This record gives sequence, C-alpha cells and structure tokens, in this order.
Amino acid sequence: MNAIAVNVEEKLFQNRYRVDAGRPHIRIKDSEVCTNECRSQSCTFVCPASCYKAEGNGRVTLITDGCLECGSCRIICSEHANVEWEYPRGGHGILFKFG
Repeated sequence: MNAIAVNVEEKLFQNRYRVDAGRPHIRIKDSEVCTNECRSQSCTFVCPASCYKAEGNGRVTLITDGCLECGSCRIICSEHANVEWEYPRGGHGILFKFG
C-alpha cells in the first residue's frame, strides 16, 4: 500500500472565503494583553489558517481572511478571554469545497 502525501496548504487553497468588508467576525479585544500578558501567544501557531501572526515587536496581528471558523483561537485564549468571536453573517465567511 502506497502512502500519499497530503499538503495542508494545497487543501486549504481549495476553500474559498467571502470577506464581509468592514465587519470582521473575529477581533482581538486589547492588543496590549497579547503583547504584555500572554507569554505563549499560542494563537499564532494553533490557528490552522494562520490568521494570527507574531510581529517582531511582540504584537499579535489578526487577518480574518481565510478563517476556517473552527474557534481554536477563542479556546486557546480562554485564559485571557481576549478574542471576540462570532459566526460571520449569512453568505460570508468560509466556503468549503468538499471532494
């Protein structure tokens, strides 16, 4: 039996995302909490879509385009409760392509 390598980035590229301009469904409540209180900045490596990025100055930035709406960020940030997350409005957000 031959194993087939699966490239996660290629699979994620199959999905489409409809941006709700000016109305993101996720936001960081207070960027200072990420910089000064959260030592691990776990959201930057837990998010499967890599929406969170650690900047060189210690800040965490969030780009919601491509979010998989899995909720991992709000779970991993439960200690600080610094992520405001809700489902996107109807017709917006991730559009999964199955198959």
